[in-house]
Amino acid sequence: MIYLPEKDYNIPNIDLLSLLFDSPLPHSNEDTVLHAEAADPSNAITKAQTRLYTRQIAYILRHRFGIGSQGAGKDVVLGVSPGQILLPTVFYGVVAAGGVWSAASYTATPAELERQIRQGNSKLIITGPDCKDVAVKAAQAAGVPLDRVLVLRSVGHERVLENLQTGQNYLQGVKAHEVLDWERITDPKALEQSLICLLYSSGTTGAPKGVNISHTNVVSEGLIPYFMDREYVARKKAENPNFENPYRTLAHLPTAHIAGCQGYFINPGVMGGTVYWMEKFDFPKFLEHMKTLEITFFFTVPPIYLLISLSPLVTDQFKTMRRAYSGAAPMGADLQMKAQKKLGCFINQTWGLSETTGSTTGMHWEEEELTGSVSRLLPNMRLRIVDDDGNDVEEGKEGEFLVKGPVVTTGYYNNPAATKDAFTADGWFKSGDIGLRKNGLFYIVDRKKELIKYKGLQVAPAELEAHLLSHPHIMDAAVIGVLATDGSGNEVPRAYIVADSKKVSEDEVKEFVKSHLAHYKQLRGGVIYLPAIPKSPSGKILRRELRDQAKKEAKTAKL
Repeated sequence: MIYLPEKDYNIPNIDLLSLLFDSPLPHSNEDTVLHAEAADPSNAITKAQTRLYTRQIAYILRHRFGIGSQGAGKDVVLGVSPGQILLPTVFYGVVAAGGVWSAASYTATPAELERQIRQGNSKLIITGPDCKDVAVKAAQAAGVPLDRVLVLRSVGHERVLENLQTGQNYLQGVKAHEVLDWERITDPKALEQSLICLLYSSGTTGAPKGVNISHTNVVSEGLIPYFMDREYVARKKAENPNFENPYRTLAHLPTAHIAGCQGYFINPGVMGGTVYWMEKFDFPKFLEHMKTLEITFFFTVPPIYLLISLSPLVTDQFKTMRRAYSGAAPMGADLQMKAQKKLGCFINQTWGLSETTGSTTGMHWEEEELTGSVSRLLPNMRLRIVDDDGNDVEEGKEGEFLVKGPVVTTGYYNNPAATKDAFTADGWFKSGDIGLRKNGLFYIVDRKKELIKYKGLQVAPAELEAHLLSHPHIMDAAVIGVLATDGSGNEVPRAYIVADSKKVSEDEVKEFVKSHLAHYKQLRGGVIYLPAIPKSPSGKILRRELRDQAKKEAKTAKL
């Protein structure tokens, strides 16, 4: 049984940069401000300036560093920076030069960044000033020369792309001829098979994998909501010819995540609106920017909606909001209603993954949904729900979601084994999420894969387990996700270990993880000591037994 959307759209065969800068589709003109600093909106760049920076950076990357000189999709450039207004132009410039943008988290440790550099064989690193020290350590460990580490600075009206070793600012004194145009691509197969971005998704075993993202993926994920929005505006204008639908969003999520990468680099440009960039998320500043910048649209995650619903600081900051979206984890109806009351608009729950370039489900603007579903299937998507044997289940029964559509990745970077495992023989992507369909709506109920999702970021239990086992006093370990106690819907990692608590305390175990791994991988769910880790005869950890134990412990704690 294949579930179909209400309609499909005709997605044009066009590359990303031609869509943003050449196409008549975006509702923007040459002087439309595309990117601005939230703390200082006068620090901004227009569409014309964004295009020029893109072409200049592409020239720098090609002629100074050889990016794309041997053909497109071969040279991986690692990018790691908090939000700043020229960060999108660096992303566009990498694509225009023929390179591949490897999106890295600015909270990564040197070891994690080194692994990503090696995994993509990156020969060039572009970092923000806050990440410089970590990037240098990672580059040195990975054997990348420091003259191939560039530091981007565009906060406070700076326009700097500086060579870390020589100090040269490549954006200073650029000559008129020092620009490079991107390749215009219209061949459907070339667009589908292109590689322009790597987003890192943790697997159930081993290190995170690079998800291949193509022109077709990002263009489709940008145009589908755009076409839906255009239909909505047409309906509203039929009722009121003076109806306007301004698009202003606030960049507050990491751009290493699909929500930030697609949501700030691409979709607002398609919509023809402005992205106001925060360097890092700060809740009081977030509220201040919402009000002063008159934000009309944003996508965020359930923990931030929880903050909004509970905080006495929230008053009238969201009075200009038209529509809000939620993703990364399901949100309960109670939280949704409380958050909607504070926002004054509907919240649209979506479902998707890095491997689907973001959302594959969503609701119409005018439709409120309060049953906890992740909405309806978006146009151009196809979905099946299957049992453990790959057989389609009856409607209303639980099974794994399989998806097809133009947003689905072609696979994992230089990892044919993982790619093969992720798809069925006839090309359906296996999401690993367990859910059901009822009354035309989809619901997520469990996760087949073992990933832990914390604030939209993925944590692989196997990575934490491998690190724990490197401790001399830990003989065995297993990690699962447990629900956070703050009602946010977040999962937090909990470690079950075989160890002598007199030799290594819970605090020492937590510190051992804290000193080596990123903040979202910390053992916020605690450390439990066991005489033995439950395993199958083949040696696989029986995580379901640990999850059942955790549920019993949670019930006991409530009594």
